[in-house]
Amino acid sequence: MLNVQLITVGKLKEAYLREACQEYAKRLGAYCRFQIVEVEEYRLPENPSPAQILQGLEQEGRRIESKLSAGCCLVTLCIEGKLMSSPELAGELQRVQQQHSQLALVIGGSYGIWEELKKRSRLRLSISPMTFPHQLCRVMVCEQLYRAFSIAGNGKYHK
Repeated sequence: MLNVQLITVGKLKEAYLREACQEYAKRLGAYCRFQIVEVEEYRLPENPSPAQILQGLEQEGRRIESKLSAGCCLVTLCIEGKLMSSPELAGELQRVQQQHSQLALVIGGSYGIWEELKKRSRLRLSISPMTFPHQLCRVMVCEQLYRAFSIAGNGKYHK
């Protein structure tokens, strides 16, 4: 069974979003060992300089790196990533399962993800060309993972 980590920068503040993630985590238990890992957000000043932003991205990136298992398949969620349909994501998950026992998906903070992590990722994935709050993205990724596993398992959820 695939071990899947969703590594995120920051904590979920709203109870209804936490409950939604918990529900999808419970459902994902039928398909994988799923875990949400939160890393601390780097605190920036009110109007950060580009250098301060890069420093923050690196610090968050190093915190994320410390949570990655050796040999895991890394997927970074970023705006410049590839757009995929749910069936395409299901196919990608099947390919990952054939080659890896660990999958880590990363949602960065409000300034994105450290470039070094993006370079190491197997896939840069975009949720949408639209912009969403990072906290809502977490729920959306959990739902899409559940949908993709359901599709791959010929389940009824996607229909």
